Amino acid sequence: MTSSANESKQKSSYKEFTSSQKLIYDFFLWILSSIFDCFFREIRPRNGYKIPKEGPVIFVGAPHANQFVDPVILMGQVQKRVGRRVSFLIASKSLKRKVVGFLATCQLSIGVNRAQDNLRKASGKIFIKDLENDPTRVHGVGTKFTTECMVKGLIGLPNSLGNSDIKEIISDNELILRKEFNLKRSSKIGKLLSGSTEFKVADKIDQKQVYEQVFEHLAHNECIGIFPEGGSHDRTSLLPLKAGVAIMALGAMTHTPGINVKIVPCGMNYFHPHKFRSRAVVEFGNPIEVPARLVEAYQNPETNREAVKELLDIIQDGLKAVTMQCDSFETLMVVQASRRLYQTNFAERLPFPLVTEFNRRIIEGYERFKDDEKIIAIKEEILQYNESLKAYHVADHMVETAEINIFRNLAVLIYRSLKVTFLSIFALPGTILFAPVFIGARIISKKKAKEALAGSVVKIKANDVLATWKILISMVFAPLLYIFYSTIITIYCYRKDYFSNHSLILLFIASYLLSASVTYAALIVGESGMDLFKSLRPLYLSIVDPISLNNLKIQRRELARKITEIVDDFGMQMYPDDFNLLEMSEKSTTTGVDKSGNKIFINEEEEEDRKTQELRQRRKQQKLERLRQQAEVETSGNISESSFADSDAISRLNSSNSLSNIPVFSEYIRPRSSSASSTGSSAPLTMEAKGASEALKNKIKAKMQEKDE
Repeated sequence: MTSSANESKQKSSYKEFTSSQKLIYDFFLWILSSIFDCFFREIRPRNGYKIPKEGPVIFVGAPHANQFVDPVILMGQVQKRVGRRVSFLIASKSLKRKVVGFLATCQLSIGVNRAQDNLRKASGKIFIKDLENDPTRVHGVGTKFTTECMVKGLIGLPNSLGNSDIKEIISDNELILRKEFNLKRSSKIGKLLSGSTEFKVADKIDQKQVYEQVFEHLAHNECIGIFPEGGSHDRTSLLPLKAGVAIMALGAMTHTPGINVKIVPCGMNYFHPHKFRSRAVVEFGNPIEVPARLVEAYQNPETNREAVKELLDIIQDGLKAVTMQCDSFETLMVVQASRRLYQTNFAERLPFPLVTEFNRRIIEGYERFKDDEKIIAIKEEILQYNESLKAYHVADHMVETAEINIFRNLAVLIYRSLKVTFLSIFALPGTILFAPVFIGARIISKKKAKEALAGSVVKIKANDVLATWKILISMVFAPLLYIFYSTIITIYCYRKDYFSNHSLILLFIASYLLSASVTYAALIVGESGMDLFKSLRPLYLSIVDPISLNNLKIQRRELARKITEIVDDFGMQMYPDDFNLLEMSEKSTTTGVDKSGNKIFINEEEEEDRKTQELRQRRKQQKLERLRQQAEVETSGNISESSFADSDAISRLNSSNSLSNIPVFSEYIRPRSSSASSTGSSAPLTMEAKGASEALKNKIKAKMQEKDE
């Protein structure tokens, strides 16, 4: 096994990335991350300390809710956290696109051919005689299954209604599918197959070359990224995972014995992923180490399928721990409303990453107790409350903070209206300058979403492609628009003989920077203005219809009380050890602020590990210093013991230069900082200090007794 692995390794044409490729990767990732920072209001990592800093790693992301945005966000967070580069697997179809293909190549992506991308029209029509009892047996009229199809190839329905693998070809007019078509996806599927329909076929794709490239990549301790659902979607739950990720991990460890491939589940959690200035949290799960028994089972042809399936189940469990999954959009709305209502009890705001943890816990609780009468009743009440909010065009957090004081609210309304007007005037120039990009991105992204929806059986509204195309359009058209504005300004200044002492190139560059600065300033100012504008509605309601607003507040208060009782009751059953999220919040330590002025939180476990190492080093040095000083004291005591009077010892005990100068007291008894005392290593330190303190007290007591005698 080892010799064959070495031979294949020698024959491999794998080439490590050059310094120039890595530089290009870092440069374009920095550009893309900067652009994404403009599109998203906030991108936060959670549990980033769990990312392995060395060795081969496969990053598994889900849900794939933002087509080409997800990989860039994940790559950016990994590089910020541990400085590692991730090569993502991408469909070869996407690599053929000009902009996407260029950027993917710069990001060291690995192309993968997919059978569904190679579907072609076949001869004749197909139908299924017995959809209920024999749904995998396909019959054809005028078909040529033996020449146009192949075993393990793909057969597809028109309008992307579904695909299935071919298990067996019996004749030109009959074949067996490996799995029946999913009739639940659309009512059209059953109608087409009951009658007769045109169809498409694709040959089996040999992925050996791709797997070999991945194996070699991992053998060189590099990182691979993959979204195992197979494609992006806008569903509220995960799609079935493809087996490729498990094959890559097991195959790499078989291909190169001795390497330890780790799989890191990554939860891509968005709040309105397709909307401008939304938020995202990337949560990293515990690294999964591939069991040796599965590697052995994978090498056995009789058990390799079971090994792949078991590892895939382990990966899926890891992804479920870092993602939010709901059975419907309605359930997701109920979950988010429940979290906001319960959060009313918190005296402080939860860090944003913990909001996703709270949502996940509520989802788990809902799935477990959804048949309980209390849960059914509270769900209906929350849905009614949401409808009330829609009717009054106000958000839940506005109801929470609204105060019914007509004269005060009138003054606040006037003040905020003036402020919104003032901010709008400042944001207007940049908004007008950037309007062509906004309008173009909106129109084109909706068009692309319609195309994606027509070609997919898993998308609901195709919202997963909106953010991608908005960003791509902005990346292309914004620079062109700035060049256009800069050219006009330069020509105008040249004809009017303005700034004649400066070169036209310098004037053009200054105009370009001015255009970009004005639009960026409009973004920042406009965002503040929009937040204020949204707060005007509840103020207006409190003046013209205070009774309705008060009823909303009462309804919310009662809902919050009921939610609190339910969460406290069922929550303690599910999380008896770590029910209180506020305690988890307190375990987060701020390490500074980001460029937006927000605090950066890290988990205490990582900080504790770092402080433990520092504390061990300090204790080691202190122990050596204490032994050295103790030796010096004993030596000096033996030489001049007779010259010291007992009263002198007592005077030292009472002086300010006595105990505080003894190393064991000055180093151990002095109160420690809260950050240091929070570590797990402080307990042994305190016990050692107490022991030293008791020993010294006993010596002093003995001296005093000798003097009294």
